[in-house]
Amino acid sequence: MCTANRPLYLEPHQARSAAPTPFEDLLGDAIERAYAQGIHELESLIAYLNQSGPSAPNGSPWTTDLFCAEMARLGA
Repeated sequence: MCTANRPLYLEPHQARSAAPTPFEDLLGDAIERAYAQGIHELESLIAYLNQSGPSAPNGSPWTTDLFCAEMARLGA
Protein backbone atom coordinates (compact mmCIF):
# COMPACT_ATOMS: atom_id res chain seq x y z
CA MET A 1 0.00 0.00 0.00
CA CYS A 2 1.30 3.43 -0.87
CA THR A 3 1.82 5.58 2.21
CA ALA A 4 1.89 8.85 0.26
CA ASN A 5 -1.91 9.09 0.32
CA ARG A 6 -2.37 8.38 4.02
CA PRO A 7 -3.12 11.37 6.24
CA LEU A 8 -0.30 12.39 8.53
CA TYR A 9 -0.84 12.18 12.26
CA LEU A 10 1.22 12.15 15.41
CA GLU A 11 1.08 9.30 17.83
CA PRO A 12 1.02 10.96 21.28
CA HIS A 13 3.97 8.96 22.52
CA GLN A 14 6.12 9.88 19.52
CA ALA A 15 6.55 13.37 20.93
CA ARG A 16 7.95 12.16 24.25
CA SER A 17 11.68 12.07 24.76
CA ALA A 18 11.37 9.89 27.89
CA ALA A 19 8.78 8.06 29.94
CA PRO A 20 6.78 10.27 32.33
CA THR A 21 8.24 10.72 35.79
CA PRO A 22 6.21 9.65 38.84
CA PHE A 23 5.42 13.34 39.47
CA GLU A 24 4.16 13.79 35.89
CA ASP A 25 1.98 10.70 36.26
CA LEU A 26 0.49 11.99 39.53
CA LEU A 27 -0.11 15.45 38.10
CA GLY A 28 -1.72 14.07 34.96
CA ASP A 29 -3.97 11.79 36.99
CA ALA A 30 -5.01 14.68 39.26
CA ILE A 31 -5.82 16.91 36.27
CA GLU A 32 -7.87 14.10 34.69
CA ARG A 33 -9.81 13.61 37.94
CA ALA A 34 -10.50 17.35 38.13
CA TYR A 35 -11.76 17.43 34.54
CA ALA A 36 -13.95 14.38 35.23
CA GLN A 37 -15.56 16.34 38.08
CA GLY A 38 -16.34 19.23 35.73
CA ILE A 39 -13.48 21.46 36.83
CA HIS A 40 -12.33 23.33 33.73
CA GLU A 41 -11.39 26.82 34.92
CA LEU A 42 -7.77 27.47 35.86
CA GLU A 43 -8.48 28.95 39.30
CA SER A 44 -10.70 25.99 40.20
CA LEU A 45 -8.08 23.55 38.93
CA ILE A 46 -5.42 25.23 41.06
CA ALA A 47 -7.68 24.98 44.12
CA TYR A 48 -8.33 21.30 43.35
CA LEU A 49 -4.61 20.54 43.02
CA ASN A 50 -3.88 22.33 46.29
CA GLN A 51 -6.59 20.27 48.01
CA SER A 52 -5.87 16.87 46.45
CA GLY A 53 -2.21 17.09 45.41
CA PRO A 54 0.34 16.64 44.20
CA SER A 55 2.12 19.76 45.44
CA ALA A 56 3.99 21.96 43.00
CA PRO A 57 7.48 20.72 42.03
CA ASN A 58 9.17 22.90 44.66
CA GLY A 59 6.85 21.50 47.36
CA SER A 60 4.82 24.67 47.70
CA PRO A 61 1.13 25.17 46.96
CA TRP A 62 0.18 25.68 43.33
CA THR A 63 -0.36 29.18 41.96
CA THR A 64 -1.52 30.06 38.48
CA ASP A 65 1.99 31.27 37.60
CA LEU A 66 3.60 28.07 38.93
CA PHE A 67 1.08 25.89 37.10
CA CYS A 68 1.51 27.73 33.79
CA ALA A 69 5.31 27.58 34.11
CA GLU A 70 5.17 23.84 34.84
CA MET A 71 2.86 23.19 31.87
CA ALA A 72 5.25 25.17 29.64
CA ARG A 73 8.22 23.17 30.95
CA LEU A 74 6.45 19.85 30.44
CA GLY A 75 5.34 20.85 26.96
CA ALA A 76 8.77 21.99 25.85
